[in-house]
Amino acid sequence: MIRPATPADATSLTAVWRRAVEATHPFLTPDAVDAIEIDVAAWLNSGDPNLWACDQDGAPVAFLGLSGDELAALFVDPRLHRSGIGRRLVDHALSRGARRLSVNEDNPGARAFYERLGFRAVGRAETDDAGRPYPLILMALSR
Repeated sequence: MIRPATPADATSLTAVWRRAVEATHPFLTPDAVDAIEIDVAAWLNSGDPNLWACDQDGAPVAFLGLSGDELAALFVDPRLHRSGIGRRLVDHALSRGARRLSVNEDNPGARAFYERLGFRAVGRAETDDAGRPYPLILMALSR
């Protein structure tokens, strides 16, 4: 079930984020993960109406964030990778107008996932959105 995320979900979703990042972002040091987690937890606690959670068996197991026409975040508990949850969340984002996203250059699995869903690279940024030294591939829907 996909539903609006609430601040009550923040602890569970922050844990999902951390497990997903540890499984898919080997280029981040443990200290970098700890530092980024502070920002992620604050965002998940913010009550942002553009955050969506996906529940399985009554517990949040994935989330996405939207910002205008951008899919700003997508994280799925790694135990559920390849289960279809990520695709359902992307479909949800598309139904709400998402047409672009950015993905860490050093996360080829995520880039391949988005390419299978019809996104194509349209540019590159040297840093992430917070100015950290993690290059991004900018992608847009091509279908």
